[in-house]
Amino acid sequence: MTANDFRRLALALEGAEEGSHMGAADFRVGGHIFATLASIEKGFGNLMLTPEVQAEFVTTEPEIFIPVSGGWGRNGATHVHLAKVPEDVLAGALRTAWRLRLERNRATRKRRAGSRPL
Repeated sequence: MTANDFRRLALALEGAEEGSHMGAADFRVGGHIFATLASIEKGFGNLMLTPEVQAEFVTTEPEIFIPVSGGWGRNGATHVHLAKVPEDVLAGALRTAWRLRLERNRATRKRRAGSRPL
């Protein structure tokens, strides 16, 4: 897979938009990032997962999914080795990151709505 394949699959998800963060392409839903191409020079796309989902991906496909180093990785940011990932696996992983971002967006809206004064 290539950066263009990553982009095509990310943008195929409902409501997904391409943006830029610190000079790197990112992919957002509801204004929030679910994936990036911030590590493309190293051959990776990045997914914003939860630590639990990241652990599942890394355990299942350790040659494809690698935690980002440092705090970002401990919080679920995950590299995807583009040269090794099959299209169906990448599409599923992007869909997972997209779905998790939608769930976080909904939870944030609920918390905010619940904290408004009457």
